[in-house]
Amino acid sequence: MSTQGSINPEPTLDALGGDSTAARLKRLFLASRPAFFPASVAPVLVGSAWGYHVAHQFDWIVFLLGLAATVCVHFASNVLNDVGDDAGGTDRINDDRIYPYTGGSRFIQNGVLSSREMTVWGIGLLVIAALLGLGLIGLRGPLVLVFGVIGVGLGLLYSLPKVQLSAHGIGEAAIAAAFGVLPVCGAAWLQSGRVDWKSLLISIPVSMWVAAILLMNEVPDRDADARGGKRTLVVRLGIVATRRLYLALHLTACVAFVLAAAVGLLPWWIATPSLLLLGGAWSAAQGIREPSEKSRLTQSIEGTLRLHTIGSLLLLVAVLIS
Repeated sequence: MSTQGSINPEPTLDALGGDSTAARLKRLFLASRPAFFPASVAPVLVGSAWGYHVAHQFDWIVFLLGLAATVCVHFASNVLNDVGDDAGGTDRINDDRIYPYTGGSRFIQNGVLSSREMTVWGIGLLVIAALLGLGLIGLRGPLVLVFGVIGVGLGLLYSLPKVQLSAHGIGEAAIAAAFGVLPVCGAAWLQSGRVDWKSLLISIPVSMWVAAILLMNEVPDRDADARGGKRTLVVRLGIVATRRLYLALHLTACVAFVLAAAVGLLPWWIATPSLLLLGGAWSAAQGIREPSEKSRLTQSIEGTLRLHTIGSLLLLVAVLIS
């Protein structure tokens, strides 16, 4: 097993083996790539807060069911993406990966779990999400099914080998919708029964930040993706244009913040700290260089994750205060 390009020890059967229930659950949990857990939690928190702001009431059961279903779909997408990338060969030939952020979970390549076991786990997570969705349908009606089908569909089509949106330069937009617009607006609707331009505007910053995470993570994988035929936006655009797009995503998020404040959806003071996020984005963008420096690029990846978390928390607080 090779750990070239990793900043942390990759998973091995020696470290994660065992037949106990605890050992099996640990393997399954880590295979779901929990480092990206905030990317599915944050939009549900923001959307639920906005729904509470609109309806002036909060349903904790609906919130917990929606959060759990979203996280399950996110974990399933991560797992099935690993299966798809292994089948396409990109993860197997990726020597520039930065574990645990890029190059997949390495569970298949390092023999911790087989491709079949990962597929079964991914499908199992989708089944759990579907069962949670049935509970939501009972509480909120059949429109829940629309949100669920779109979310699961985008997650599957992102990785499904014969479609694989990630290989056609539109995977980034699909993920922005699946982990930005959809969960924010869906969570808001679950609490308030309304979806309108206001909830859509609130969802834009979260969508831009999650797209920025994906774009940044594609940078160290670009050579392996290109050789494997996975033509992500980074492969298609090149380094210079990718850096510009990354900054444009953060600028769009900031503009949406300011616009939401200007039309009275958020308090006016939100504009100032949102502008400060651009400084962090500029710093992170400096890691998108050719040739790449692994340590600097790692800092950029972690900085991008922090920007998503901090920005989402800022938006959450602003919505609650408003």
